[in-house]
Amino acid sequence: MDRHVIIGAGAVGTLTAQRPAEHGHEVRIITRSGSGPDAPGIERVAADATDVDALARLAEDATAIYNCANPPSYASWAEVWPPLAASILGAAERSGAVLVTTGNLHGYAPGTGVMTETTPLDTPTKKGRIRNRMWADALGAHETGRARVTEVRASDFFGPHGGNAHLGERFIPKVLAGKRLTHIADPDVPHSWTYLPDVAAALVTAATDERAWGRAWHVPTNPPRTYRQMAEQAAAIAGAPAPKISTLPRPLMSILGVAMADIRELAEVRYQFSEPFVLDSTLATATFGLTPTPLDEALATTVEWWRRRA
Repeated sequence: MDRHVIIGAGAVGTLTAQRPAEHGHEVRIITRSGSGPDAPGIERVAADATDVDALARLAEDATAIYNCANPPSYASWAEVWPPLAASILGAAERSGAVLVTTGNLHGYAPGTGVMTETTPLDTPTKKGRIRNRMWADALGAHETGRARVTEVRASDFFGPHGGNAHLGERFIPKVLAGKRLTHIADPDVPHSWTYLPDVAAALVTAATDERAWGRAWHVPTNPPRTYRQMAEQAAAIAGAPAPKISTLPRPLMSILGVAMADIRELAEVRYQFSEPFVLDSTLATATFGLTPTPLDEALATTVEWWRRRA
């Protein structure tokens, strides 16, 4: 029986915790509040993950540590991520557990086109540089033999427990209610959307397969779809009318950003929705045999989850 230690109880942390627990492994999920899924095999622990000594003790004898943490907002990344990432990496070094980090695509530069795992990490954005520093530190620890690490990168999430993601609480509930949607940019630009259960599957696979260690991987993700296509398909599955969509104008974002830090930070990633933003995940499929959940099935499950919540 293996022990899996998960930092964070958001959508990714919750779904990742459930997978090894369902197979009879021990799971310890760590948050500041002690929250997390209430399910057999999952132990919820309240702790400060920036305390490397406490975290290392909690990860003793662990097979893997999963960094599924999610700072509360983009505006807090510069303050929250450096000490948190350093502590989690330190705990992996001390415990000997494999460190699996939930990554994203911020590290790739705007205008890259189709992104693969070998696309250079040369973004000029502030958030992308923070994430790239985290990965460089982890990879350095791996290459010097201090830790075993891997990173699993996904595009924008959707699915059960989807929170406030672009296809989350600002999306499905409005589709179900027949309300107008507001998108950050052009709703007709191709975009990759990653299903949350597929993220969890990729994380657990990367933790337990030595071939994954020492490099980054992309979560198996369906071919890109526009925001409008996702909205219309979700509406058709839900039996709701196709929603009307408005675009948040760039000048208005600039005005709102003067007083609202979250909007100001969101403006930096607007490029991800104003030009094609496409993830290539063929390497993970070829290596591990992982495939994305068919989009119809994924959207149907997502719609049903939000419908039950409502």
